Amino acid sequence: MRHLGAESPYHLKEVIMTKTELVAKMAEGAGITKAQAEKALATFTCAVSCALREKEKVTLVGFGTFSALKRAARTGRNPQTGKPLKIAAKTVGKFIPGKDLKDLSQKASCQIKKTAVKPAKKK
Repeated sequence: MRHLGAESPYHLKEVIMTKTELVAKMAEGAGITKAQAEKALATFTCAVSCALREKEKVTLVGFGTFSALKRAARTGRNPQTGKPLKIAAKTVGKFIPGKDLKDLSQKASCQIKKTAVKPAKKK
């Protein structure tokens, strides 16, 4: 995990977990290889992105809800010149944290239990 120095605007958030570290934690917790965990994470992010493009919501009970949000076209200003410019309408991803994420002060167990992975049955 990477620590941020006091010069960072995010210095109150002392530690950032990288994708590599997340993949390693997933692999350890699920009892799979890092390559398999990385593939699972990529599949998850792709599935969520595709669902949002199709205007669907993705809800993970207790964790949160991913949804697509339309932003209307608007007029902004160039910060260097102050001239008005048009900002196009676009659709962006939105995440609403679930109950478990809303109150992180609770001492909920975040320990990932190692489970044996059963190979898929071949048909």
